[in-house]
Amino acid sequence: MATKAAENKEITVEDKLKALYTFQTVNSEIDRIKTLRGELPLEVQDLEDEIAGLQTRVENYKTEVSELDRQITGKKNEIETSRSLMEKYKEQQNNVRNNREYDNLSKEIEFQSLEIELCEKRIKEYTAAVKVKREEIERFAAYLAERKIDLKQKKDELNEIVGETKQEEEKLREQAKKIEESILDARLLAAFKRIRKNARNGLAVVYVQRDACGGCFNKIPPQKQMDIRLRKKVIVCEYCGRILVDPELAGVITD
Repeated sequence: MATKAAENKEITVEDKLKALYTFQTVNSEIDRIKTLRGELPLEVQDLEDEIAGLQTRVENYKTEVSELDRQITGKKNEIETSRSLMEKYKEQQNNVRNNREYDNLSKEIEFQSLEIELCEKRIKEYTAAVKVKREEIERFAAYLAERKIDLKQKKDELNEIVGETKQEEEKLREQAKKIEESILDARLLAAFKRIRKNARNGLAVVYVQRDACGGCFNKIPPQKQMDIRLRKKVIVCEYCGRILVDPELAGVITD
């Protein structure tokens, strides 16, 4: 039975290049599916974050309104207390024994009157603030309802696309996994993934087009073109760093 080391020796550079190009093709198809989804996943996440923020804001306004209502009730109770004291002091004025007592009670009555005025002023301020807060709650609640509708539409759209492509993507990912395992060259795979990550279009392996790199379209020297056609070693573009293969290996018919 052949050992793993022996199996590795049997895999030629040409086999590796074919596997890499197929691996690139499968990954490009996965990229295409992701492109179909476009920015929808990010848009859904942004809407969810925005809705969460709006809900927090509405809840905060409601808490503030409750606190203002509590303060209004408190000020009304203070007014009732001050009025009761004023009545009490007025009755006491009818039974005073001297002017000093009368003046003291008059000062207390005046103080309570000022307290009532201050409470009424605060009640007006709090009531105005409550009105503004409630208007804000209504405004944000209406906007929140609109954003929830937008979120549902975006989610439905995303789910539809995912539903249409999920099976295809799963097959492609399984295929990519098998190809990756078949390459059996950790350094080459690492280089492929590094190039793919840095490439704007995700292409790490490209075929030669009209004596030029199929990625950056810079001309390839004749000797390198010969090496590419021989498939005896891995050749990379000296300009963009992509792995180069000949069109025949890629299954492309050229003029």
